[in-house]
Amino acid sequence: MNGSGKSDRRVVPVKLPNDAGRPAEEAGEGRGRTEGNPRQQNASRTQRRTNAPSALERIRQAARRDNKMRFTALLHHVCDVPRLRTAFLALKKDAAPGVDGETWRHYEQALETNLQDLSERLKQGAYRAKPVRRAYIPKADGRQRPLGVPVLEDKIVQRATVDVLNAIYDTDFLGFSYGFRPRRSQHHALDALYVGLLTKRVNWVLDVDIRAFFDTIDHGWLTKFLEHRLADQRIVRLIQKWLNAGVLDEGQRTRVEEGTPQGGSVSPLLANIYLHYVFDLWVQVWRQKRAQGEVIVVRFADDIVLGFQVQSDAERCRAELVERFRRFHLDVHPEKTRLLEFGPYAAENRRRRGLGKPETFNFLGFTHICGKKRSNGRFTVLRQTIRKRLQAKLQEVKTDLRRRMHRPIREQGAWLRSVVGGHVRYYGVPMNAPALRTFRHCVGWLWLRTLRRRGQRHRLTWARMQRLIARWLPPARVCHPYPLRRLGVIP
Repeated sequence: MNGSGKSDRRVVPVKLPNDAGRPAEEAGEGRGRTEGNPRQQNASRTQRRTNAPSALERIRQAARRDNKMRFTALLHHVCDVPRLRTAFLALKKDAAPGVDGETWRHYEQALETNLQDLSERLKQGAYRAKPVRRAYIPKADGRQRPLGVPVLEDKIVQRATVDVLNAIYDTDFLGFSYGFRPRRSQHHALDALYVGLLTKRVNWVLDVDIRAFFDTIDHGWLTKFLEHRLADQRIVRLIQKWLNAGVLDEGQRTRVEEGTPQGGSVSPLLANIYLHYVFDLWVQVWRQKRAQGEVIVVRFADDIVLGFQVQSDAERCRAELVERFRRFHLDVHPEKTRLLEFGPYAAENRRRRGLGKPETFNFLGFTHICGKKRSNGRFTVLRQTIRKRLQAKLQEVKTDLRRRMHRPIREQGAWLRSVVGGHVRYYGVPMNAPALRTFRHCVGWLWLRTLRRRGQRHRLTWARMQRLIARWLPPARVCHPYPLRRLGVIP
């Protein structure tokens, strides 16, 4: 205190931190300016899990903020050894090897060395994709579906790339696209279709089938679609390597000019990207500006169902869709693509015109049928297991049981439990219980016949077989709730 009685206070200068504001982000991840100090830190100085977003989350946020942003720096996310390790551990351990014969368990023996070498080759541009090995699996209609089996390292890099690209494209894809997306499944698509048919004014259904879709994807158009979002040419070239690697079928290598081989992790994502630009964006504008009535759309990969209130909308959309697909080298199957009357008034309208019951259509393993509720007689949609799918699965069980004929009953029962349990978990939707019971009963009968064939003198009675069935085969039960109740559409 000085002589005047006033306190002698000195102002001590304090060094202030740099201005805090919006973080400077790289152009490949939404970054603005690259020179000067950033406006704010990405996270607090003492980082915690809650305030330090992951690299993929930052990409996702940038993609969500600007749907026209082109990402220029993505390859280093794919080359990240921890991400490659995660991709490797997510692969099936007993999957068939590719053309090089490398298996998951052999690769695991020197995992860190192998992943480090793979990462370096990706960074240096020395990574080369190998041709896929052609394999065939039977379809429900008796034909063979061609699959491509990539080599192990291609599987690893593809899965890591899909993880990075999903952070961008999952924000772009529209709500009615359900195929091969994070946190979405076939049952989400089935429920969305069910709710749309019951809550919207749908009188006509267009069931669209694209002929050999995965085999006819045009590489040129696909590259243009990818470049809408990807300015990192290293990622684009990486995808082109897989597209141009070719197919090895019975020792002969064939280069393909179009299509993506089914079986690789990247093929479903590329298919979604292709149809996003060819179909999704187009039909979204079409139903907003061209349709006179209500329109619903549900797409799971290349399985597409549209519902229309007005018949003229359905016919015009079908004609314009054929031309739209043709422009991008896709072909609508003329026989499998059908326009049918479906909805609450279909049965009465067809009865007045002297026609039979309303037609049905198939979607994701279920036949969709116009039905009525027992309680009040109101319209509802019955979903039943496609008969051909059920018969094909039973034939597959019969063949496998013959191969396992002399295995212990405990081993057979454990295998059949997984088969029946998987079938029930997928097809266990409301009002499909009769088909579930039929499948379980037929599996039990096939098991009985197999056990009786193990010797010339069988003593296995049906009563004892019922005890085996009750012990090993899961009950046929509905394990999915009603879509309207689950989605909370009605109180």
